[in-house]
Amino acid sequence: MRELFRRQPKFTPSGDDDLRSNLPDDLWVKCPKCGELTYHKEHLRALRVCVRCGHHFRLSAQERIELLADVDSFEEWDAGVTTADPLGFVADGEAYLDKIRLTGRKSRLPEALISGKLQIDGRPAAVVVTDFAFLGASMGAVYGEKLARACERAVDEQMPLLTVSASGGARMQEGLFSLMQMAKTTAALSRLGDARLAHISLLTDPCYGGVTASYATVADVILAEPGALIGFAGPRVIEQITRQKLPPGFQTAEFLLSHGMIDIVAPRQSLTSTISTLLSLYAAPEPARKPQRRRRLETVELATASAREDRSDA
Repeated sequence: MRELFRRQPKFTPSGDDDLRSNLPDDLWVKCPKCGELTYHKEHLRALRVCVRCGHHFRLSAQERIELLADVDSFEEWDAGVTTADPLGFVADGEAYLDKIRLTGRKSRLPEALISGKLQIDGRPAAVVVTDFAFLGASMGAVYGEKLARACERAVDEQMPLLTVSASGGARMQEGLFSLMQMAKTTAALSRLGDARLAHISLLTDPCYGGVTASYATVADVILAEPGALIGFAGPRVIEQITRQKLPPGFQTAEFLLSHGMIDIVAPRQSLTSTISTLLSLYAAPEPARKPQRRRRLETVELATASAREDRSDA
């Protein structure tokens, strides 16, 4: 924790203006829903949930994994599989591969999806997590390929599959190749069902388009975080087409729960225990397990900041 303070600038306030100019940009976090200001460390301890209104901030894929996985239990799969350019797509003078490289540097990810295996309270599971920071976690050919491979490995190793989805839909730069992933991922999950292995799907904010219309909603149990926006087309598009005013809270996780579209709305603080319970219900009876440790989000922040400093020094 001392390293966190060591990276912050030293204050030499000769007046209020000097103090304001020397304040770090990320010292406080403002809730976009209620406007509450929370000290950054407290925000992390609350798992990036507003302490006043309960608004769930978005998490990166790495933060999701650290939140759910037992310490040092995550093993990544297919990290070297990267995106190609099947259509030679160019928009506004920018090539698709150039946009991919720029997005990769900003998000520190090679692709929108991370796959691997982990343990949750000692129970093994295959996992697929998306990161909205990479082109809105849009589903392209590599996205679908990594998910299909994760399903195959889950079958080979006789593990359930956990998918954590946040996406804007299909990746338009790959055209029909992107749309094909809807059928590909759904077909891959059918092998999981044939092997009598569970698929648990967690929908996070936002989850739209082809992802919602394919693998994310083909699951034994569908969970969502509070307030997550979930649907196919966005509410503005629906209102323009139907010329009707949508009901309050339309497409929120709570709205979908009340209409039978999802099974559970799980707050982030209880998310790990909820998924662990589901895994135990779908698994064969086993001896009692010892409680497992997990890293806190402060640890993820420190590791991310250290990596960023190493790159800047290089």
